[in-house]
Amino acid sequence: MASTNDLKNGMVLKLEGGQLWSVVEFQHVKPGKGPAFVRTKLKNVLSGKVVDKTFNAGVKVDTATVDRRDMQFSYMDGDYFVFMDMKDYDQLMIDRKAVGDAANFLIEGFEATVATHEGEVLYVELPAAVELVIEHTDPGVQGDRSTGGTKPAKLETGYEIQVPLFVTTGEKIKVDTRTGDYLGRVSS
Repeated sequence: MASTNDLKNGMVLKLEGGQLWSVVEFQHVKPGKGPAFVRTKLKNVLSGKVVDKTFNAGVKVDTATVDRRDMQFSYMDGDYFVFMDMKDYDQLMIDRKAVGDAANFLIEGFEATVATHEGEVLYVELPAAVELVIEHTDPGVQGDRSTGGTKPAKLETGYEIQVPLFVTTGEKIKVDTRTGDYLGRVSS
């Protein structure tokens, strides 16, 4: 248990029937009239939904302990992703649902942050950008600007993104893991 006066960014609260919410931002407000309150922006840990919530100042809130560990993706085992803790070499099998969109950008050897609560995996978080090789893309035809200068490209993970016309098969590019956007070529 903690008080709303102790809130910090990144703190995880257990609210409304045991749902876990992460504090994105908070602001203590002391109006000239009336009691003080805390205005917060909370993000649901599982769904990613962001909501605004106001608490009275000094109210007790239930906090949740979320264990974040840096782990390395090892291999796929059926529908499970196997991650290994690099400190103690523990292996953890994570269901595709818990991995979520991160699955689009995972290849063997990538490091990710795995968040667990009471032994249950909540989510897998990749770095903001990763470097991947383009497995296939059609050659860009100069003068073809009907698509705004982009073309589809299949990454080595099998995921397809839009890239500029000058990018070719076999090139290593940087991809934003939050949006799936092309960020640039990686020089070797």
